[in-house]
Amino acid sequence: MTWQTLAFFFATAFVISMTPGPNMLLAMSLGLRFGARRAAWGGIGMCAALAVMAALSAFGLGALLSTSVLAFEVVRWAGVAYLTWLGIAAWRSPVETAGERDTAAPATGGTPGRLFLRGMLVAFSNPKALVFMGALFPQFIDAHASLAPQLTALVATMVVIEFGWIMAYATGGDRLAAKLTTVTAAKSLNRLTGGLMIGAGGLLALARRV
Repeated sequence: MTWQTLAFFFATAFVISMTPGPNMLLAMSLGLRFGARRAAWGGIGMCAALAVMAALSAFGLGALLSTSVLAFEVVRWAGVAYLTWLGIAAWRSPVETAGERDTAAPATGGTPGRLFLRGMLVAFSNPKALVFMGALFPQFIDAHASLAPQLTALVATMVVIEFGWIMAYATGGDRLAAKLTTVTAAKSLNRLTGGLMIGAGGLLALARRV
């Protein structure tokens, strides 16, 4: 793999990652509800899942999902149900102002472990990402060179870019939440957080095999 190929992949991944989707909507909702610092744990979970999915795509699982309607639909609708459940839970969560988020976070699912797991589950729930990676990576891999170093470079590049955008969305949510200091505004924050998650589920429901 040449530096030119890696640079082109970087540009491609940069544009793809910045597009709002389930991962970025989750990042913003976590930033809104728990702050950017805690949202980073969700981002790490999403990136860990993406790395695993990239490895699976190299072993042909992405191709399986692209050809098996049943497998694709099972994963997709499980993801829609999970995202919708998260949205409803956020919508109905107790009202907390921005200044109370740190103290209330452990009781509302804001521990590092739970946020990490939530990020992983949301990323894993999107079968289109696995199919997409299975189609994207071969375009940048030299068939005459060793596969492992090339795949490692591509996955590392993708994960760094993805985490950067995740934190950008989370920081945006955090800054918005910091401005909502009244009880009424906090209620609106819960509605916005829940709406983002339900919207992410809606995006996943509209996903189609590529």
